[in-house]
Amino acid sequence: MQVKDNTFLITGAASGLGAATAERLVAGGGRVVLCDLSEAVEAHAERLGDAARAVRGDVTSGDDIQAAIDAALALADGRGLAGMIHCAGVVSVAKLVDRDGNPADLDAYARTIQINLVGTFNVMRLAAAAMAKNSPGEDGERGVIVNTASIAAFDGQVGQCAYSASKAGVVGMSLPAARELSRHGIRVMAIAPGVFETPMMSEIPDEAAQALAAAVPFPKRLGRPAEFARLAEQIVTNPMLNGEVIRLDGGIRMQ
Repeated sequence: MQVKDNTFLITGAASGLGAATAERLVAGGGRVVLCDLSEAVEAHAERLGDAARAVRGDVTSGDDIQAAIDAALALADGRGLAGMIHCAGVVSVAKLVDRDGNPADLDAYARTIQINLVGTFNVMRLAAAAMAKNSPGEDGERGVIVNTASIAAFDGQVGQCAYSASKAGVVGMSLPAARELSRHGIRVMAIAPGVFETPMMSEIPDEAAQALAAAVPFPKRLGRPAEFARLAEQIVTNPMLNGEVIRLDGGIRMQ
């Protein structure tokens, strides 16, 4: 599959990994529909020009995501939805038992699972249904799905029960989804980023962010959204990448 002249849906596209991926695909001649709850998604789509459209939407809403897919199909002008890069998600930190002996908030745990895991499944199921209607290209390929996991799926830290579980679920869905969708010619991949320069990272203290950057073996810095975008593009264009989760982390292993 090529980026040029194809249309992609990108969630979490107002900033960070999703925004950088949108920029990369448009630079490669692709068309993109940017979906995000933030109103900033509209300004980003405008900056990208005629090849981009914005749809405000919640990844846990079937109606919202179907609206985004319909917008992508309209932008594709008969060529169909070629790919989906799912970057939307939330970070959460909460101990099972806090310093005062109080148990973690169950609703907060459920919210993280709902957005990061159920939201991923929701976007994936609707995107796959649209891609399955495409005419097959080379090797019978009809589409590609790229989800965003996290190294927390493998190296979860204290306080990350909800976040790690949600991202481990994304990892766990990758292979069975790839096996199931193979009959439709749709590939499924996931990227597990390490510590990246994203709005999520801004939610933690500067001292903690600096410590994380120092823990990366090489390069000894936070990852850049453009590096995630480059890998997403490579997944789109390499047909043998399927059913796998790729760590993009500079070699860091969390303690």
